[in-house]
Amino acid sequence: MSNRKQIQFKQLTVIAGTWIVAGVLIALYDHLVLMTASPKGAAASYSLLFSICFSAGSGLLGALLGGSFLIFYINVKYQDKPYGYTILSVISSFLLIVLLVSLIRGAITLPNISGKPLLHADTLSLLPSFLLDATRAKNILVWLSIVSITQLLLQFSNKFGQGAFAHIIRGKYNTPQREEKIFLFLDLNSSTQIAEQLGDEKYHALLKDFFADITNPILDNKGEIYQYVGDEVVISWDYQVGIFDNRCIRTFFDIKKCIHDNQDKYLKRYGLVPDFKGGVHSGKVIAGEVGTIKREVTYSGDVLNTTSRILSMCRQLGAEILTSASLSNALTLDKQYVAHSLGAIKLKGKEKEIVLNAISA
Repeated sequence: MSNRKQIQFKQLTVIAGTWIVAGVLIALYDHLVLMTASPKGAAASYSLLFSICFSAGSGLLGALLGGSFLIFYINVKYQDKPYGYTILSVISSFLLIVLLVSLIRGAITLPNISGKPLLHADTLSLLPSFLLDATRAKNILVWLSIVSITQLLLQFSNKFGQGAFAHIIRGKYNTPQREEKIFLFLDLNSSTQIAEQLGDEKYHALLKDFFADITNPILDNKGEIYQYVGDEVVISWDYQVGIFDNRCIRTFFDIKKCIHDNQDKYLKRYGLVPDFKGGVHSGKVIAGEVGTIKREVTYSGDVLNTTSRILSMCRQLGAEILTSASLSNALTLDKQYVAHSLGAIKLKGKEKEIVLNAISA
């Protein structure tokens, strides 16, 4: 299973667990209201345990239907669309799901009320009043709020990056942490000429398509998109994650293949196929939250500056991807990837020389 699918199923698991808990809390709230508002108490057929199980089951069913729809369809199909598209789609799908869940609940509940089979006329006659009951309206409002919050959190997750939002909520980086990371800086070639050729709006559309297309190869190799800077994207890994199976290198060539597979789209829309270069390096960084009104997790350390300088050497040395020798030596390169030593080179703004390797596939 690809890392993308693992992330999606993890999100679905979290949604399912959260919605089950929400169902239990709704049942308990209804129970407290019933005990408070009704001096005669509950009906003889009422069971708190059944109500909790039924409400939790409804939450699970809603999560499997609605949560799957949000994760596997809405946030895939509309990932590059205005947020209004997701709102309209979520509302319409929510109403359909509520109707379906209500019909399923009615199919379970109404035969018990009428004492007749589901398709008996007496049972079916109870369906309109069951669907139009004030309880249904209350449940619609409650679950609409839950679904809206869920979609909002999914959007936050996409905004801050996988795991970053959870780190902020937990306060993991309130105190700066020292971590060993790998960084891949990816930069479009001839971006200035392309921008002049296409114009500002069309160039922005090119960047948007490019960044959207490279996302899946990054996720498939367990990379995290740290930030976009103009026409450049910075990808990071925890050291052991990026080293495993040469992911930090494999990502570059998987992106290259992805753009090649989509070359017809780029030629049709822009008259060119974007080309790019990459620089890879690893080292210790300090990770911590910065900002007050706009808060985010940032990395600081010499490794970032060095990686940027390595990237800038690609054009001068005629290489599409360069790595520090210290990193490429730690990889288990096979026949698929070959490292070519370029010797010790003094990078701009650096006092010490660094040995660079060019990687080919």
